[in-house]
Amino acid sequence: MPQKYKKSCKFGPMRKILLAIFAILTLYAAGAPKYEVRAVWLTTLGGLDWPRAKAIDATTREAQKQELRDKLDALQKTGINLVYFQTRIRGTVIYPSKIEPWDGALTGRYDLSPGYDPLAFAIEECHKRGMECHAWVVTLPAFKIKGAKALGRRSLLYTHPKLLYKQNDTYYLDPSLGGTADYLEDICTEITENYDIDGIHFDYIRYPEHTKPDRADWKRDNITRIVRQLYHAIKQRKPWIKVSCSPVGKYHDTTLYSARGWNAYEAVFQDVALWLREGIMDMISPMMYFKGNHFYPFCAQWQEQSHGSIVAPGLGIYFLSPREKNWDLIEITRQLQFIRSLNMGGAAYFRTQFMLDDVKGLAQWIRYHHYTAPALVPPTPRPSTSPQSTSLLNKAPQRYVLYASKAYPVDTDNAENLVRIYWGEPDYNRLAATLWGMNIKILKMDEWGNELHTPVYESSPVNAYPSKRKIIRITDR
Repeated sequence: MPQKYKKSCKFGPMRKILLAIFAILTLYAAGAPKYEVRAVWLTTLGGLDWPRAKAIDATTREAQKQELRDKLDALQKTGINLVYFQTRIRGTVIYPSKIEPWDGALTGRYDLSPGYDPLAFAIEECHKRGMECHAWVVTLPAFKIKGAKALGRRSLLYTHPKLLYKQNDTYYLDPSLGGTADYLEDICTEITENYDIDGIHFDYIRYPEHTKPDRADWKRDNITRIVRQLYHAIKQRKPWIKVSCSPVGKYHDTTLYSARGWNAYEAVFQDVALWLREGIMDMISPMMYFKGNHFYPFCAQWQEQSHGSIVAPGLGIYFLSPREKNWDLIEITRQLQFIRSLNMGGAAYFRTQFMLDDVKGLAQWIRYHHYTAPALVPPTPRPSTSPQSTSLLNKAPQRYVLYASKAYPVDTDNAENLVRIYWGEPDYNRLAATLWGMNIKILKMDEWGNELHTPVYESSPVNAYPSKRKIIRITDR
């Protein structure tokens, strides 16, 4: 085992942790926490999750936008509070970029505008529903060799051919070249400076599968150098943005269980524990699309490596589908209970359409048995020395949290009293009328997502008993 890895991992408590967790799973009855990541990956690659309609005129453009509204409405009702919105796909993007061409999923043709800005639209619609929107950026894969020329003269094949290399049927950006990090920084800067995005989420920030295992430390250093450069570039502009990634689901062999050759550290050269320890990754959603002993020990291992960052495991809910592996629903519900019993940061679901299709009744179970109260996304971890913003155009959008209760004063530590989040100051008079008979308290958030203790609005004590009005939470709409 490499000496570098030995220094970064301590798995001694693993056996005790697992024994304790398995002992309490059958007694699991914990209430929903106030802070919890409840995320989905919304895939635009090939229109898998969105869009199904192609925007070729005003009518189809509106249909495409309404399709996204409908999907976000359904996610909101389920209790989702964060959307990983696929923004950069494979050398193409879904916003008007000066760097890369439009993806063909929007119109049916590459480098053709749909007539609006889908990223700005997605951010606005997520915020209307009290959800964070994170730009999901596929980093190193470029495009399939056979379709490379279809992207046009703005593709990487023409603009930066020296940064590319071929492996099997795909072009990739070469992690060993300094220009690769610079190029990806330009993409992240374009998104960060032009959009009120809540996070940037890196996918495939690793070497491809089946890469030769030689020069392993050098390859890990190449990937870490890219992560470090992108993290600091984003934080210099908007330090409150959450920087996250989706590493391979198993970090390394545990003391009790083998990853069987498929892990982040050795197979694709992601030293994620180092990123977390160094503080160059705020949140991770490892792709834990496994079950049984391929899930639980490695889930606990991620939590041990968190170093205070948010760990929200990615769950492969697509395996519930009879067209995939036809898992029983209990495989996912047990995983969710396990995650919460470890006090992890939450969970992410791959992918959106399987949640919306309510495969095996998953969405209903989550809504009525797991997400029994709304939750706030955990605040962005604040570094000990905050980077100085270099851009005066970037101010965090103001967020407000609404609480309501029949009891006075309103207990804002109780998730049951949480009604919703607002981007922008709410209409206090309208809220008072809507929640007539309830005690109301509204707290403002700082840019990092921490609630400020002094209320910006608090109703006078009221006798709520004559009122039969129910608190309308976002999950009840």
